[in-house]
Amino acid sequence: MAEMGNSRLVALFASSLVAVASCAGLSRDKEDPEWIALFDGKTLDGWMTSEGQPSKTPVEDGCINPHGCGGYMMIHEREWSDFVLSLDFKISKGCNSGVFVRTFPLTPLPGRDVGFNGIEVAIDDTKTAGYYDTGAIYDLVKPTKNAMKPAGEWNHIEITCDDNIIEVVLNGEKVTQMDLDEFDEVEKRPDGTQHKFTGVAYKYHPRHGYIGLQDHGSPCWFRNIKIRPI
Repeated sequence: MAEMGNSRLVALFASSLVAVASCAGLSRDKEDPEWIALFDGKTLDGWMTSEGQPSKTPVEDGCINPHGCGGYMMIHEREWSDFVLSLDFKISKGCNSGVFVRTFPLTPLPGRDVGFNGIEVAIDDTKTAGYYDTGAIYDLVKPTKNAMKPAGEWNHIEITCDDNIIEVVLNGEKVTQMDLDEFDEVEKRPDGTQHKFTGVAYKYHPRHGYIGLQDHGSPCWFRNIKIRPI
């Protein structure tokens, strides 16, 4: 998670969401109507950059590739609270990306850029299982293992947000669980070690927000993006 944009972002983002929402709909998955498709595999309807603009990169072979989109991430138009997010992703060599859930624009501060906050599930081309590796809840909770397939192969991930519990299942294996209620101090994990995020303890973050696909300088492809409210 990093700061980006400028002090106009919050207002621009909010107004742009209204415009996008007016022309883009959500559709139920034909095979399982409990799931709602967030990406039709053909257009970027319902998606915009974190700068509140249309993406500069088109749909690529039925995938969203946020690299070069013109913002820090691609954001879906609608906020969600409790849900299971399901998607496939494929990384390039050396890729660094992430999936954001319950993300939201930060309030502008004097002399500082606007950023986004929320929960990032890390995607990184590594074999380790630390705070920044694939499956981690970025800088907050390490995965139990790195279950990602090598660059160029497809992975399947499910991220569950259920009130205070965040759970990550990667390629069929549960690798991470976070209890937001345990993160009740700013910049501290439950074990007392420090993380990088300032402002408000995660226990008190909003338990709703947007879905985001990060552009962190490398191609990363996303497809079959769907959500099941719980």
